[in-house]
Amino acid sequence: MDERPIGVFDSGLGGLTAVRRLRQVLPEEDLVFLGDTGRVPYGSRSAATIRRYAAEDMDFLLRQGVKAVVVACGTVSSIALHTLTDRGIPVVGVVDPAARKAAALTKNGRIGITGTAAAIRAGAYAAALKKRSPHSESLAVACPLFVPLIEGGDTEKGSRMLETALEEYLTPIRDFGADTLILGCTHYPLIAPAIAAHVGPGVQMVDVAAEAVDEMKTILAERNALAKRGRRGILCCHVTDSPGRFAALAGRFLPDTDTLMVRQTTLGKTCAVV
Repeated sequence: MDERPIGVFDSGLGGLTAVRRLRQVLPEEDLVFLGDTGRVPYGSRSAATIRRYAAEDMDFLLRQGVKAVVVACGTVSSIALHTLTDRGIPVVGVVDPAARKAAALTKNGRIGITGTAAAIRAGAYAAALKKRSPHSESLAVACPLFVPLIEGGDTEKGSRMLETALEEYLTPIRDFGADTLILGCTHYPLIAPAIAAHVGPGVQMVDVAAEAVDEMKTILAERNALAKRGRRGILCCHVTDSPGRFAALAGRFLPDTDTLMVRQTTLGKTCAVV
């Protein structure tokens, strides 16, 4: 048994989909979430910058005394995960668990991949799929507008800007005939209904955050490192930009944000609490 918290980080709000899943499947665990909202999105950055940001995020969580980390960022998982796995604790990214799930789900062997520009350039999802399912085909499409639209609150089906982006990005996947779609960024589940409407009926979608969390649960159980059952874990959120804005938007990801405490940080030094 290990009562230390589980850490989760992302470039922005999207990682809260992993927090939501953790609270569903491991409600007894304390959680520390870091959203680097002051530098979102990571997907338009260079690989060197992404690796530096990822190291700073990881260092912050280690200073909070976490026992494990979920890298709830498709960009970091695609580009920098290998630089974070030698810290003495379990670290799980979103790419491999999602690829495993997609390979198991597909019936026709055609899998679509959506993600940030940097994640798609890195090719990590396609490579992981090929390893899991050598005979499958995949089509990866960068969706650079999704994160800014979601972070700006433009998530409703019917929004003109969102609909334009959906049509541009998802038409190739629909024409490809994919029967499975990896939502390769943890922000994307917030627009999953709109995505489903554009890719057509019967396409199964893979929530990469949920798959990563389920893998982390398995790892901690195997290590006898889960918290004591029957307690209610505490969630502490840290952001690098306005805590007020984060708290206002967090309700789209989490069902119980009335008492949410958010701390603004400079990746190590707490500046304010609201």
